[in-house]
Amino acid sequence: MSEIATNRKALRDFHIIERYEAGLQLCGTEVKSIRQGKINISDAFARIDKGQVWLYNCDVQIYDKASFSQHEPRRTRKLLLNKREIHKLESHSLQKGLALPVLRMYWKGSLVKIEIGVGRGKTKGDQRQDIKERTENREAAREVARFNERGKK
Repeated sequence: MSEIATNRKALRDFHIIERYEAGLQLCGTEVKSIRQGKINISDAFARIDKGQVWLYNCDVQIYDKASFSQHEPRRTRKLLLNKREIHKLESHSLQKGLALPVLRMYWKGSLVKIEIGVGRGKTKGDQRQDIKERTENREAAREVARFNERGKK
């Protein structure tokens, strides 16, 4: 599995409760454009409408070398999940405060897959706490490395 794009903004703004892997219904020029890396999923999210899951705000730029048929860069795209997963996502999305952000996009063989998270929004205090924990872990790792360097001499 090779990574195409990661949505670091979603990991910053949401506590991720569950993750789902979904297929993506694309046209040919979109796949070519994704292979060139012309994609942005920082604002992308999923929504359930009439028993189907749709991807919104995923920006796949136009493929330059296409002849006559082009795709719309920000069109809504259908996500491919089985019925059980759709019902679970629907029950999660109906709960107050839960959202379905896109976490990452990757290749699985020759197929494009998307990882959707069920997330609860973080407050500013939660984000500050995460930053504090990250800096504490970094400093602890530095101290361990410094201690190990002294032991080698």
